[in-house]
Amino acid sequence: MVTTSGQRAMLAAALAACFVAFSPAAAGAQSLISFSGGASIDPTQVYAGVAWESPDIGGRFRLRPGIDGGIGDDLRLGTINIDLITKFSLGQSGWSLVQGGGPTISIVNYTGIYEGAPREVHAGGSYLFGFQHDSGFFTEFRVGGGSYVPQLKIGVGWAVEIK
Repeated sequence: MVTTSGQRAMLAAALAACFVAFSPAAAGAQSLISFSGGASIDPTQVYAGVAWESPDIGGRFRLRPGIDGGIGDDLRLGTINIDLITKFSLGQSGWSLVQGGGPTISIVNYTGIYEGAPREVHAGGSYLFGFQHDSGFFTEFRVGGGSYVPQLKIGVGWAVEIK
């Protein structure tokens, strides 16, 4: 069960993403909201998440904070990622290579035989790479390091442009 402070942390992260997403931007700039889901290894879980992607900052770099929630392996795991990404167009195909990474904060709630253990907060980092189509469909692979940061996440999702 998510405690009040865990709910507050998730709400604060979501509000911060919304604030940045709906703040005024330069004409022609575009930001994205993306929804994803998939599976992770170590811990073995299924997850779903949401992220906001800024318009280009300093060339082709973009800021992409996001939050995921996973369940499985006697854990409920919330991860907050603050990624700096870049995209490389793959010719005229409509596909782009996406890569980047950054710090990760993990909020761990134990379930199953460990139910009732105190919640823990851990920090680590992750690197992501994947492919995104101009239509919004994307797939990504995330390699993580640190306590309770999933070692590998494989997911798919859809990104929607905010105008």
